[in-house]
Amino acid sequence: MSKALIHSERLSIVLLTSEMIYDVWQNSLDDNNRQFVPDEVFETLEDAKEVVESLIDCYQNDEGPFVYAVIRNNDNANLGYVQLVKIDDGWEIGYHIAQKYTNNGYATEAVRLFLEYLKNKGGIKEIYGIALYDNVASKKVLQKCGFTTIYEGMGNYQGNDRKIIKTVKKL
Repeated sequence: MSKALIHSERLSIVLLTSEMIYDVWQNSLDDNNRQFVPDEVFETLEDAKEVVESLIDCYQNDEGPFVYAVIRNNDNANLGYVQLVKIDDGWEIGYHIAQKYTNNGYATEAVRLFLEYLKNKGGIKEIYGIALYDNVASKKVLQKCGFTTIYEGMGNYQGNDRKIIKTVKKL
């Protein structure tokens, strides 16, 4: 396993590696991912390989996106990811825990860990969280992690006009 950027008793946030391609592919195929982040669904292993290799290359620049695997410590299971993406307003946090691992508090814990990492790293003063309005689980994670709602309504979400919620958190 990669060296952890940050960890808790249960989880580690680590750099993506080429050894994770199969897990990334499998995690991308669940129904929640298809519904809420369809641009992050990889229909083939080759599609996942191409994207993971591209994301690994992004670690070498300042623009990102910066995507990190969420690993469960007791069995090294790849649960999903957290990410930092540059947007017009600054930086947005993203996250996905594969459906077979949900309802265990992993998303909230991973986001809290990632926010702690970003705060300690410095340079980012605030971070945005954007979710589809009907993504109840994602909205709960943002709320539990201390994000404040600054907008609810129609907005551009992955190239489509959709009802969204936009939140912000000071680091």
